Amino acid sequence: MSKVWFVTGSSRGLGRNFVEAALSRGDKVAATARSTASLDELVAAHGDAVLPLAMDVTDKAAVFESVQRAKEHFGRLDVIVNNAGYAQIGAIEELNEQQLRDQFETNLFGAIWVVQAALPHLREQGAGHIIQLSSVAGLVAMPLGGAYQASKWALEALNETLAQEVAEFGIKVTLVEPAGFATRSGKNPDPLANGHMAEADPAYEGLRRRLAGVMGKQPAGDPAAAARALLKIVDSGNPPLRVLFGQGFHPMLQQVYAERLKTWADGQDLSVEAHGTLDQENR
Repeated sequence: MSKVWFVTGSSRGLGRNFVEAALSRGDKVAATARSTASLDELVAAHGDAVLPLAMDVTDKAAVFESVQRAKEHFGRLDVIVNNAGYAQIGAIEELNEQQLRDQFETNLFGAIWVVQAALPHLREQGAGHIIQLSSVAGLVAMPLGGAYQASKWALEALNETLAQEVAEFGIKVTLVEPAGFATRSGKNPDPLANGHMAEADPAYEGLRRRLAGVMGKQPAGDPAAAARALLKIVDSGNPPLRVLFGQGFHPMLQQVYAERLKTWADGQDLSVEAHGTLDQENR
């Protein structure tokens, strides 16, 4: 049976590839973008299988209205893909308040509004699958990416919590954690070049130069291959809570998590000391 998708950020990048892959196999898609003009080619190619919706994920009322329209139009919702987002780049000291708020309004709160709008429909159906586009940056931290990484780390916790809350309703949750994909000009995107940039402080110029020398060195992933992999996930009877998309980062993550465990283990004496003996003193 064909599935009905609701996909944010459908105009380009991985989101566009996800939409095209779903449509190419006969599924139906409510595709959202800030402007539906970017979706005209999809409508021309796939007709009534596409419902184009103009929507900014930071507009909570628009999100709820769009999800309701998609449900009424197609009769059900099977796969919710929270894909919309962007990367704010800058050292913590360089970021202004508006940049930080905008980053979280889009990457975190936008995703929350979509989930809250969709969940009543999925619970009523007793089935559904929420796909959250996170990032390798949701698992590790690097300089100049603090705002973006903080938003993705928050999404990781939010969706791990969500998975536990909705499992009894037959709803599945998967965090997709992509590495670099050739979504622009066939190249691995360099976040120092393509992201939203904070005003540069000369104090961090040396750090920027060093990072520029190593960023984007991993082979770029193929977005079409990522879309095919996502189809396998949504068709699985037992999909993973988390999955990396792309090569090269698993060994790095193994090292990062090993170092975290070692840090906590090395600090056990201090952990016990910090706990104190309050219970014994009160006896």
